[in-house]
Amino acid sequence: MSRTFYITTPIYYVNDVPHIGHAYTTLAADVMSRYKKLKGYEVFFLTGSDEHGQKVEKAALAAGETPLELADRVVKRFQALWDKLGISYTDFIRTTQERHKKGVSHLFEKVLAKGDIYLGEYEDWYCTPCETFWTETQLIDYKCPDCNRPTEKLKEESYFFRMSKYQEQLLAHIEANPDFIQPKSRRNEILSFVKEGLRDLSVSRTSFTWGIPVPGNDKHIIYVWFDALTNYITALGYPDDGGNFGKFWPVDVHLIGKDILRFHTVYWPTFLLAAGLPLPNKVFAHGWWTVEGQKMSKSLQNVVEPNMLIDKYGVDAVRYFLLREVPFGLDGDFSHAALVHRINSDLANDLGNLLSRSTAMVNKYFGGTVQAPGALAEIDLAYKAKTEAMVEQVDVNLDELAFSRALQSIWEVISAGNKYIDETAPWTLAKDPSQQERLATVMYCVLESQRIIYFLLSPFMPKTAAKGLYYLGWQGTPDEAGLGWGGLETGTGIVKAEPLFPRIEDKTDL
Repeated sequence: MSRTFYITTPIYYVNDVPHIGHAYTTLAADVMSRYKKLKGYEVFFLTGSDEHGQKVEKAALAAGETPLELADRVVKRFQALWDKLGISYTDFIRTTQERHKKGVSHLFEKVLAKGDIYLGEYEDWYCTPCETFWTETQLIDYKCPDCNRPTEKLKEESYFFRMSKYQEQLLAHIEANPDFIQPKSRRNEILSFVKEGLRDLSVSRTSFTWGIPVPGNDKHIIYVWFDALTNYITALGYPDDGGNFGKFWPVDVHLIGKDILRFHTVYWPTFLLAAGLPLPNKVFAHGWWTVEGQKMSKSLQNVVEPNMLIDKYGVDAVRYFLLREVPFGLDGDFSHAALVHRINSDLANDLGNLLSRSTAMVNKYFGGTVQAPGALAEIDLAYKAKTEAMVEQVDVNLDELAFSRALQSIWEVISAGNKYIDETAPWTLAKDPSQQERLATVMYCVLESQRIIYFLLSPFMPKTAAKGLYYLGWQGTPDEAGLGWGGLETGTGIVKAEPLFPRIEDKTDL
C-alpha cells in the first residue's frame, strides 16, 4: 500500500489582497508536499478560496457586480501568485463549487439529524469584517477585540450547533495527543480556552443571502466557518467514502496562521466529532510577519506585496528567505536589508561559490568529467558522514515543520564543503602527477555532497536545485534513492557553473 500524505493551507478570503502571510503558509505547505513526494509518498496538497459571506456580498454590491462575478475576478490574484511562487498544489477548492456545496449540505444534515443542530434565537454583538459574534464582556469599548472596528447588536433566528456537548471529548483528545496542536504555546492556549467552557455555536445567518442555504430552510444561510472549514473534506470528494476521501482523510497537517487557531482546533474538531469523522492528525499555527518592526496594515502602507518581491529578488531567493529567516511557529520581521543579506551571504557566497569553484576545478583538471574516486581518507570520511547526517537531520526537522533548522543543517554542509576544498587544496594536488587519484577522490566527494544538497534543496528552491543538478550532470527528478552517497557516476559530464545568485550591491532603493 502506498504511503500517503495530505496537507492543506487555509482557504483564502477572496476579498483580501494576497500578502506575505498568505505566501508564507502556502510556501510552507508546498515545501512539505514536494519533500514528501521526493520521499516516495502519494501527496494531496490542497489550497483554495473562501468566497461566501456578508463581506463579499457587500463588496460586490459596492462594485456593481454579483458576488460570484467578484469572486471569479479576484480569485485569479491568488492563482496567479501561486503560479509565480512555484506552488505545486494538487487541487484548488472554491467554496462556490457544486462539489463543495454538496458536501457542506450533507455534513449539516448529518449533524442536524443527530440532534446536534437545533433552531433557536441569537442575540449578540456582531463584527461584520471578522464575521464573528462577541459577547458584551469580550468587547473593548464596544469594538471588536480582534480588529478594533465597531460592532452592532444583532438578534436573529439561528440554528445552533451543540458545541458544549463535545467539550470533554475534545479536551480528552487534545490531552491524549500532544502533537494535535502545534507549536506547544498554541496548544496551551486552546487547552485553557476549552477548559473555560464551550458555548453552543450559532451556525446560520438570515441577514444576508450569499452562501449555502440550510437544507430544508433556505431562509437561513450556513455560517461561513461551518461552510469554509468543510473544504478540507469536500475537496477529497466527501461524502463519498471511496476515492480520495477514503485514501487521504484524516489530514496529516492543517497549516494555518495563528489568528484562525480557534476555528481549526475547537470548531472544526467538534463538527467532525458530531459527524463521527476522524480528527486531523495535526494543526500547526505559524506566527505573523511584521515589517521593519511594525504590524502590517493598509493604513501604514507597509503591506509586503509578494509579486513585487519576486520581481525584484527572484522566486527562489524569496522562497529561501521566508523559510530560513524565522523559526516556523514564531513571529518574524521582514526587512529588505535582511533579505539582501541572505542572498549575498547564504546564496551567493556559500551555495553559489561552492558550485562555481568545484565545477570550474573539475573542468580545469579533468576536462569536466567525474573520475573514479580512490580510497577515502579521514577528512573525506568525515565530510561524507556530515553529508549523510544532513539527510537524516532534514528528515527529522521537516517532520516537525522546522524549516529553518532543516535549511541550517544543509548550510552547515555547504560551509563544510567550502572548508573541505580549502583544506584539501586541489590546486596543490593538481601540480603533482602522483596525486591524480587523490585529486579525483577530493573532486568526487565535493561534487557528490553537492548533488545530495541539491536533492534536499529541491523542495525549497526548485529552480535553483534543477540548475545546480544540471551543472552536476544529473538528469531526472530527485528521488529518495538518490539521497544515498555514491549516486554520482564515474564519467558524468560536469558543466562549469555560472553564478547561481549574483550579489546585490545596490543599496540605494532598499
